[in-house]
Amino acid sequence: MKNRLREMRRARGLNQADLADALEISRQTIIAIEADKYDPSLPMAYRLAAFFDIPVEDLFFNPYR
Repeated sequence: MKNRLREMRRARGLNQADLADALEISRQTIIAIEADKYDPSLPMAYRLAAFFDIPVEDLFFNPYR
């Protein structure tokens, strides 16, 4: 699964720590998701999408489609 998290975060002018604090998760989790080294749980994916006020499908996508 690929994501647009880094792009969305930067568009909002947030650093990784700011986003992590807003979502009450670790900065390391944000780093891992952005690097495509960690796929978040479905509830976390929905929390991230809700934070950016976009559908989850616009944040996470299948690179094979």
